[in-house]
Amino acid sequence: MTVQHQTWLDFPGGVPEILYECKECLVVNKPPGILVQAPPGIPSLVEMLRDFLASRQQSRTGVYLGVPHRLDRPVTGAILFTRHSRATRRITEQFESRMIRKIYWAVVEGLVEPKVGVWRDFIRKIPDQPQAEVVPESHPDARLAVLNYRVLQQWDNLTWLEIQLETGRMHQIRIQASSRNHAVVGDWQYGSSIDLTPSQADLRLKPIALHARQLTFLHPMTFETLTVTAPLPPYWTRMSPVFARFEAVLEDPGTG
Repeated sequence: MTVQHQTWLDFPGGVPEILYECKECLVVNKPPGILVQAPPGIPSLVEMLRDFLASRQQSRTGVYLGVPHRLDRPVTGAILFTRHSRATRRITEQFESRMIRKIYWAVVEGLVEPKVGVWRDFIRKIPDQPQAEVVPESHPDARLAVLNYRVLQQWDNLTWLEIQLETGRMHQIRIQASSRNHAVVGDWQYGSSIDLTPSQADLRLKPIALHARQLTFLHPMTFETLTVTAPLPPYWTRMSPVFARFEAVLEDPGTG
């Protein structure tokens, strides 16, 4: 299978959208259709970021980039990287102890009821496939998956959800939504009937309407509380004009 070569020129702006940066870490707005990490020879966000950082300091030698968490290939939004091993260790400890607050926005098919709730399932990774499934609690590979959601808006048999994860399982939001007949819009892998980018023929590069909207964490050295919000990709505004209004407020907090 031929893998499309990707560079920052393939994405809007032609450079990484850095949302926050200091000596210890940086937060990037991940584009859709790119793996966070990949084997040698396959484009990845990590390698593209290393190249970009090396170009700024005019050397790839000594460019450290820790990866304390990941986002799925079709998912967009705030992703946190670290710049040295001590920062990696401290941020990883925050993830492991669930100190980091991750807010996702998703548009799913159907009208979700009730308007506020908790989804609790047991899921497993399907062997030899990049996919997960819901299984009985008694299954030997079952892992508990819990998320909290609230409905922000509904229209045209679609629901806009705000989601906070309590656990971090493979494809967790995607499989928990799909198992309730509420596939994330654009997520062909889990049964969505809607294509967000009909002009994109390569299924691996197609986006879905799942976005890591906000990340709150403690600075790994000063322990200051930091909250970073990731702007939405442009195809969200094609789903509903309400998203354009939200992005206008994000760009200018004094409006609206």
